[in-house]
Amino acid sequence: MLLAYFVKFSLELLIKRPPTQQGRAEWLHRFAASALRGLGVRIDVVGNFPEHGSVISNHLSYLDIVTYAALHPCAFVSKIEIASYPVVGWMATMAGTVFVARGHGGSALKARSGVEAAFEAGLPVVFFPEGTTTDGTKMLKFHGGLLSQVRNAGSEVTAAHIYYHLDADNGGATVEKEVCWGDDISLLPHILRILGLKGIRAEVHFADAPIVFASDLNNRKQAAEEAWVAVAGLGRSDKGTELVHHF
Repeated sequence: MLLAYFVKFSLELLIKRPPTQQGRAEWLHRFAASALRGLGVRIDVVGNFPEHGSVISNHLSYLDIVTYAALHPCAFVSKIEIASYPVVGWMATMAGTVFVARGHGGSALKARSGVEAAFEAGLPVVFFPEGTTTDGTKMLKFHGGLLSQVRNAGSEVTAAHIYYHLDADNGGATVEKEVCWGDDISLLPHILRILGLKGIRAEVHFADAPIVFASDLNNRKQAAEEAWVAVAGLGRSDKGTELVHHF
């Protein structure tokens, strides 16, 4: 089924060749939304995806990119390794993702032009300042370089938090081991395990308003800490949390 979606939307992209970043983001949005619906992955959303500015989120898996893209046309800033991933890397590249090389001086500054181009195209930009994925049991510290570039570009920054649930019995499989993905786990076997799971549900929380930073534009460390607190504060929902819509 995934292959069928990939072939269908790949042909559409090759035939139509959308000339604008907005058009490519719309294509990725429809691709991701169709694929997740077809595979039975549900998304529960608290709050609203901002129509402009940037979204700063924790990072658990390559599935995060597909999930956010399914919710709204957007651009991404992601680590350069994503470009080499099967399927997801091609999707991200064709959709105009801005790639950042971790550990390379000035990489965030080099990404600024790509981020500004996305803003000018009217697209919200999603980025993951942990710089890598985790199993969801804790959040790593946020790197401040890209956040600083986003703020210097005049963008509002809205906090978001993503988590996954398995709503069906999968023989002892857990979100931490089977859905979340780290650099030390081979990608293709992990994708095959994901496709074999039942009842995957993504839960995405968006803050009600952009982050109000107490730090000035030159204080990257403090800004990163403030953003970390904002994202961590959204956390997982309790039973009493109202899910405003389902995808």
